[in-house]
Amino acid sequence: MNDAPPKRLDPGSTIGILGDGQLGRMIAIAAARLGYRCHTFADQPDSPAAQVCAASTLADYRDTKALDAFAAAVDVVTLEFENVPEESVRYLAGRVPVRPGPDVLATAQDRLLEKQFLNRIGIPTAPFAHVTDLASLEAAVGRIGRRSVLKTAKFGYDGKGQIAIKPGSDLAGVLREVNTGHAVLEGWIDYALEISVIVARGLDGAMAAYVPVENRHVDHILDTTIVPAGISPGIAARAGEIARRAAEALSVVGLLAVEMFVTWDGEVLVNEIAPRPHNSGHWTIDACAISQFQQLVRAICGLPLGTTERHSDAVMKNLIGDEVGQWLGLLAEPGARLHLYGKSEIRPGRKMGHVTRLSPRGAEA
Repeated sequence: MNDAPPKRLDPGSTIGILGDGQLGRMIAIAAARLGYRCHTFADQPDSPAAQVCAASTLADYRDTKALDAFAAAVDVVTLEFENVPEESVRYLAGRVPVRPGPDVLATAQDRLLEKQFLNRIGIPTAPFAHVTDLASLEAAVGRIGRRSVLKTAKFGYDGKGQIAIKPGSDLAGVLREVNTGHAVLEGWIDYALEISVIVARGLDGAMAAYVPVENRHVDHILDTTIVPAGISPGIAARAGEIARRAAEALSVVGLLAVEMFVTWDGEVLVNEIAPRPHNSGHWTIDACAISQFQQLVRAICGLPLGTTERHSDAVMKNLIGDEVGQWLGLLAEPGARLHLYGKSEIRPGRKMGHVTRLSPRGAEA
């Protein structure tokens, strides 16, 4: 759909959210503070997002009749996660503004297109190669090396759909386990730490980025985010510039989260991008005047972007699986800021909530 000239959406408008998880839940809570209603479209009942929204549609993402009704009921559509069929987003974009748009989604949900795009605009990544069969995998390993990772090009998250390749690995077995003819082999990066930057970009092209943060993972799932990252001002500036350059080149309207590796010699390499709020930005709810979720609402509704300054340093800890059982003790902990997602089933590896602990803002590293 042609968004020109961009139209500001005033409070009272309805924001459509594609997706049903905790990110959608927190978008809806932030939107309500500014007087907007939210309507989710999802394929699972009793979702965390639908619990707090004014309306919800429960249907298959490819159900065009349901998509038509959804488009007629909302004023703008945004993404809560990337694993929405691209064709469904393109279908909606012909009926209602979708921000970020389908071209952004197509790039972000395919690791090959994502890395090709980043390299094309001068942003470095790990070395990579497209893998379609055993012969291409053997050739890629010959170029990149045995210390590498084979990843599905699409629909992988939290470490799913990826296998490390080491000396002695059975390449045919690895390919069978990944089970796709569209994969990416990435070179192994020996990094000092992983960081991320979340940047907002409005309808008018204005941008605002949050401070780089350090992310620590357990079993490939984000466990803890430390704010700010313990990096030099020069590396922080470079990371912010990378995020802005990617958002500008993609013409993002909304948020772009950019995950990066910082190597031991100070090089900054992009790992992946996500055109939506990000787990590593949850701390902004408690440590900033304007959270990443309110910033998204501002961007897609054509409002002025808010400040990204933080009033405190922070450590955000995800509550994964049975860790959510700590909720009562966390409520009793002075200063702990608990957020639960309303998920009824506890499963290993499932993000059930998070807790943020603030401390006085210190000097930047």
